[in-house]
Amino acid sequence: MQATQSWSIIIFCYNEVGTIESVVHSAVEFCEKIKCSQYEIIIVDDGSNDGSREIIKQKSKQFTQIKTVFHENNFGIGRALRAGYSKIEMENVTAIPADGQFNLDELIPFANIENGTFVSFFRKENTVYSIKRNILSYLNKKVNSFFLGIRLKDVNWVKIYKNSELKELNLKMKSSLVESEICSKLLLRKNKVVEVNSVYLQRKSGVSKGASLKITMQAMSETLKLIFVILFFRFSKKK
Repeated sequence: MQATQSWSIIIFCYNEVGTIESVVHSAVEFCEKIKCSQYEIIIVDDGSNDGSREIIKQKSKQFTQIKTVFHENNFGIGRALRAGYSKIEMENVTAIPADGQFNLDELIPFANIENGTFVSFFRKENTVYSIKRNILSYLNKKVNSFFLGIRLKDVNWVKIYKNSELKELNLKMKSSLVESEICSKLLLRKNKVVEVNSVYLQRKSGVSKGASLKITMQAMSETLKLIFVILFFRFSKKK
């Protein structure tokens, strides 16, 4: 029987005092369910000021597998993800939000992932989104498809990557576009992608930060940069 591969679970958090504890426990339970003997939980707190940080510190004392990264200011999801990816040591990597809207049990069928493969979960229904956020999502898909060759159903939801592949990508983006950069580069490296329908859970606490003006402006300012980054990456692969 094949041993379960090791896991790095990144939890990115900004003002999620009502859910961060339950998400941490869900991450631990997932690793126990798949009988994973080697795992780490990397919690990146992106400048929370609502008490989330205190809960994270408590959980890090309770579970030795937890690593913490604390940002003094709110830099946005891209910087939070990059901080988490810079700390990973295990074989399989996933990054989940601390808002409790992703059910970690969806990861269970993918406890072991083949090399050269990544898993992309997609939210079939985003009825809880505002009109503004749905428009931004639509425009993001068009840019991904036309300029980057990404035709995934949902670039900005939960993924499972191989650590060995991530280390080869030399990431440049600092905004939420980092996920588009990762997916585009992996596809150019001929990685196989497995797309999986995901249930987008209702929030139990807090408010969505995904369509804030700050995050939107960060993504817009880096869109052109990302296009050139991918063009250069594509050209270098042909050499």
